[in-house]
Amino acid sequence: MSTGRRSAALWFADTLVVLAIAVWAIGAANLPEFVLPGPVAVGKRLLALFTDSDFLVHTIASTVRVIGSVVIALLIGGGLAVIARAVPVLDGIVSGVIQPFLNAFPSIGWAILAAIWFTPGHFSIVFVQVAILAPFCLINVAEGLRQIDRELLEMATSYTRNRTRIVIRVGLPLLLPYLMGALRIAYGVAWKIALVAELLGSTSGLGFLMLRAQGSADLTTVLAACLAIVALFYAGERLLLEPLSRRFSAK
Repeated sequence: MSTGRRSAALWFADTLVVLAIAVWAIGAANLPEFVLPGPVAVGKRLLALFTDSDFLVHTIASTVRVIGSVVIALLIGGGLAVIARAVPVLDGIVSGVIQPFLNAFPSIGWAILAAIWFTPGHFSIVFVQVAILAPFCLINVAEGLRQIDRELLEMATSYTRNRTRIVIRVGLPLLLPYLMGALRIAYGVAWKIALVAELLGSTSGLGFLMLRAQGSADLTTVLAACLAIVALFYAGERLLLEPLSRRFSAK
C-alpha cells in the first residue's frame, strides 16, 4: 500500500472512531449512567484501571495470567506436535484422539470443571486458558512440522550429523512462521476467554471486576474493563508480537 493510501486509510479510521465516540456521547446524554455511561466517565475509569492501585492489581493479574497461559499452551501444544512427529507411533494418538478431544471440548465446560476441581485463584484460571489454547498451538505447530522440506533436512545432514545443530539451524527457522502464527492466535483467543474464566473462578482480574460491577449496576466499570482488554491486546500486538515477527522474518 502506498504512503498516500495508507495515510488516507488511517485518517478514515480515526474519523470513524471520533464519530463513534460522538454518537456514544449524544446517546448517553439522555440516559442514566447504569444504562449507558458517557465516554468521559468510562475514559476516567479506564485510566484508573492503569493508574489506581485498587484497580491496577486486577489489570496486572489478568495480563500476567494471559501471558503465562499463552506460553504454557505453546509449550504443551508444540510439545505434543513434536512428539507426534518424532515418534510416528504416537501420531495417531495425538492427531486422532487428543487433538479432536481438545478441539471439541466446550470452553465453558473447562471453566465449570475448574470451578469445581480447584479453589478460585490463579491456577484455576490458567488451567482453563491453557486447556482452551493448547489445541490452537498444537494444530499450528503440527502443520508447520508437516510443511518442513525434508530435502533441506537431508541436505543439512550431509554437512553435519549433529541433530541438535540441524534442528536449531534448519528446522527451527522453517518452523518460526507457524510458531508466530500459533502465538498470535493464542494471544488473541486468550483475552477473549480470560473474562469467562475469571467470572467463574477468580477473586482478582478484570473479569472479577466486571462480575462485581454487575452486582452494583456499575456499567462504567464494565465498559472500562472491556476497553482495557482492547488496549492491552493492541499493546501486546504492537509492542511484542509485531517486533518479534519482524525480527524472525528478517532472519
